[in-house]
Amino acid sequence: MGKALSALPKEIEVTVNQWLSGAFDEETKSAIREIKETSPEKVVDAFYKRLEFGTGGMRGLMGPGTNRMNKYTVRAAALGLARYIKKNRIAHPSVVISYDSRLHSKEFASEAARVLAQEGITVHLFEELRPVPIVSFAVRHKKATAGIMITASHNPPEYNGFKVYWSDGSQVLPPHDKGIVSEVTQIENLDEIALAPADSPLIESLGSEIDEAYLDAISPLQSTPEVNLQKGEELKIVYTPLHGAGVTMVPKALAMWGFINQSIVQEQSVPDGTFPTVVAPNPEIASTLKLGIQQLLEQNADLLLATDADSDRVGCVVNHAGTIHILTGNEIAAICVEHLLEHAKVNDKMCVVKSMVTTELLRAITTYWKVDCLDVLTGFKYIGQKMTNWEKSGEKEFLFGCEESFGYLLGTYARDKDAVIACALLAEVALNAKLKNETLVDCLHHLYKKYGVYRSHLKSVNFEESKAGREAMEKAMKRLRDAPPAEILGSKIVRTDDFLTGQQKNLESGEVAPLDFPKSNVLIFHLEGGIKLTIRPSGTEPKIKLYVEVRDEKDSPVDLGIEHCDVLAKDFLDTVTSLLQ
Repeated sequence: MGKALSALPKEIEVTVNQWLSGAFDEETKSAIREIKETSPEKVVDAFYKRLEFGTGGMRGLMGPGTNRMNKYTVRAAALGLARYIKKNRIAHPSVVISYDSRLHSKEFASEAARVLAQEGITVHLFEELRPVPIVSFAVRHKKATAGIMITASHNPPEYNGFKVYWSDGSQVLPPHDKGIVSEVTQIENLDEIALAPADSPLIESLGSEIDEAYLDAISPLQSTPEVNLQKGEELKIVYTPLHGAGVTMVPKALAMWGFINQSIVQEQSVPDGTFPTVVAPNPEIASTLKLGIQQLLEQNADLLLATDADSDRVGCVVNHAGTIHILTGNEIAAICVEHLLEHAKVNDKMCVVKSMVTTELLRAITTYWKVDCLDVLTGFKYIGQKMTNWEKSGEKEFLFGCEESFGYLLGTYARDKDAVIACALLAEVALNAKLKNETLVDCLHHLYKKYGVYRSHLKSVNFEESKAGREAMEKAMKRLRDAPPAEILGSKIVRTDDFLTGQQKNLESGEVAPLDFPKSNVLIFHLEGGIKLTIRPSGTEPKIKLYVEVRDEKDSPVDLGIEHCDVLAKDFLDTVTSLLQ
């Protein structure tokens, strides 16, 4: 015991002793004693800092400690939010709270509700788990001050998180996020945070009335409602919620749009925070889709739709003449945007908003249809910010928002990515294709013939989930920023965009121009031939994400163009990975 304790830095030792001697529950204290005995470095990682808000809010491993998700850090986050709301003298404040299927999610939601109620704030607490977009919608529908979603999205089962939304239904942005964090960091004694009774009159239950209002809000967003209603049954859909919250809303939304010929992957249909059939409930991971693909083939269905734990992301697998094709997030976005613009009443205010790492194919599509395509920083909250600004100014008309990481939003009823409506939209596009004896793969190839082949690939360079790991990640980014290569695989870098310094440098002319973006730790290298390489650390995980997009002219045969771009993209990712290690 003494040896383990002496291995701890002094400031961490003080914090650990406060937890062991304070009014924390015995289960928590016992867990701390155990990791002190067996792994002092884990104690350091659990206590060396407080969880912070990143692109997805507060998210981390569950367990005891200031740097972990547990009921005490959740209470502190809720109290910080409450104090920030009260500090801003908001009249009649209220907060919507929901949760997904993760371990402790329901408990954390209740803890947050009781803290807020103790502070005199009305809470609208969902009776059962619900997807992320329902929270965003409910904040707007109830005209609430803020919202909380207990979720770690697509992360492995050891994680949980605390997403905060502001009154517009978007995830918090400056100054609100920083204001909330400031209040949280001023809370010293996490074991002394007062709780209202669970049956407090300030805690109101939300049920099916919000579901119905949400379904009413998305119904008018169909591009081909008559076709959906009359022919929707002809499309055969397999759906998996991957043990998450999507099961509460996706089947209802599909049926409402006319897609009643659907089956659910039974082994993954029950909400379960251990996610027993997958490594992580992430539709971006091909192995996660294995059971769904088996059912897709067995039933000879048209497509598989898979939503992550909190149902803000959707993956799609196409049965293309008996061959399985897993669509990427960029492919889904492009297919959807072309469909929407084909059926929209296009005007000069209409705009598609995408994250900066999402495919440039969208820009080619929107240019053809004479509508705007705007880039924002990674994080759907920045798309939500544009929507809210335009709602006030009338400057633009939001059509569709997307991120390459399987996040999409159609319409303005919410301010976060929504896998529920994305499932319905994909079904609509697939039905229209099937009525022409085609699939979504055919839709994609039509795009390549029309606009050229655009192939995007992503690779993550992983670091340890520890203080040392995060420091190594920061050093790798600094090396690349301070000494970027002149060329990669023989292709010259012609321009660099550094969103941390806020500068765009033309390496051929030497000109430097400011970037009109908030500062962010992102580097983009533009290379000869239209190759785009983006490097950014994850805001919530110890990894650096590498994105590369390679283009091939539209007069090339599509199959050859795809093969050429995919090989070149892989070579680029491997080369840049070596620069970071």
